[in-house]
Amino acid sequence: MRIAIACDHAAVSLKDELRDWLTGEGHEMIDLGTHGSASVHYPDYGRKLADALAGGAAERGIALCGSGIGIMIAANRNPAVRCALVSEPLSAELARSHNDANAIAMGARLIGVEMARACVAAFLSTEFLGGRHAARVDMLKEPA
Repeated sequence: MRIAIACDHAAVSLKDELRDWLTGEGHEMIDLGTHGSASVHYPDYGRKLADALAGGAAERGIALCGSGIGIMIAANRNPAVRCALVSEPLSAELARSHNDANAIAMGARLIGVEMARACVAAFLSTEFLGGRHAARVDMLKEPA
């Protein structure tokens, strides 16, 4: 699977850990940065992730910042993105199965590496259920 991953300065270490792990699992990773500890603006990286998903460069996305909230909001500004903030595997599974999320966001200051891996594993292995959920997801395409 082609997976885009993006973060701000607060989440570089977690991004690198997840990128290396997923590469080892056979996924094609698109590392959108950032790559160092210098302060950057999370909206820029949320946009990069959204552009990769909307443009078809990536099938799924992982967005990381200190809390996960800011980068999630930035990514969701693009109507092609359904990015869910997750903190444990069940929320990642439900984001896929019920909401057809194509990206997840996590907070590097709030989640450990092992829990983040468990969330990503659940996210990547879960299929969208469709059915009654499809009509609801279609409603998300309409402006509020």
